[in-house]
Amino acid sequence: MSSNADHAFSWVKENIQSFLPKTRIRGIAIGNEVLGGGDSELAGALLGAAKNVYNALKKMNLEDTVQITTAHSQAVFSDSYPPSSCVFKENVVQFMKPLLEFFQQIGSPFCLNAYPFLAYTYNPKEIDINYALFKPTEGIYDPKTDLHYDNMLDAQIDAAYMALQDAGFKKMEVMITETGWASKGDSDEPAATPENARTYNYNLRKRLAKKKGTPLRPKTVLKAYIFALFNENSKPGKSSETHFGLFKPDGTISYDIGFNNLKSDSPKSLISSSKSARYYVALVISVSAFLLMI
Repeated sequence: MSSNADHAFSWVKENIQSFLPKTRIRGIAIGNEVLGGGDSELAGALLGAAKNVYNALKKMNLEDTVQITTAHSQAVFSDSYPPSSCVFKENVVQFMKPLLEFFQQIGSPFCLNAYPFLAYTYNPKEIDINYALFKPTEGIYDPKTDLHYDNMLDAQIDAAYMALQDAGFKKMEVMITETGWASKGDSDEPAATPENARTYNYNLRKRLAKKKGTPLRPKTVLKAYIFALFNENSKPGKSSETHFGLFKPDGTISYDIGFNNLKSDSPKSLISSSKSARYYVALVISVSAFLLMI
């Protein structure tokens, strides 16, 4: 995509334009968690790919219909605790700043994959699980900003806002492109249980329904995508990697997050006959699914 504008145009025409307007495509994520890893060649190609795909959309008059973005992991940050200390890593800045300048020009948000589950799993002795699960807790206090956080997701988002501010992009919106909790894990992932997964996603649902921002950006309504709709039973890696879904591979639900039509013991919960998944995405998360281009 980066080296061939004609290829980008053909790809958009075949995979985006041909499905509109019957398919509601909100945006294209150019890669996933490209920056912060060890592939400098791929990192260097990211901006060019984003520009070529955007220009292809513009030629088709779709730039206002389909948004261009890319999702980042927290590996792009050098430190995120407390939120006010967060900045981008030195080896990421050279790629990140030009990318953010382009996204600022076309009105795209900063997209973050945020997982309190992972943060807690790596530091169970230092992090209160109630803080990670949106449950009542003392939370944390950030002395530099004089702000209190009663849940980890808000703190992770505000850490991203602080990194953007430090880089000179104070007005850019942060949107969560992935967040969720595993319902099963390996022996070193004891927090990966159906009950914790249900608690996290149920409380996330309530958090989003309030249509409010974070302590640092109270007027910017939080938008988030849940990860994931289905368990990925063929995915390699730790057991938790295959158990983030609201639904099992056979279409039955993994756990009940409070919708009347979602019952784990009901045959009507099959995804082929239920509108509940679409309802969840459209009304609770408030955004439609991105077409992920890797």
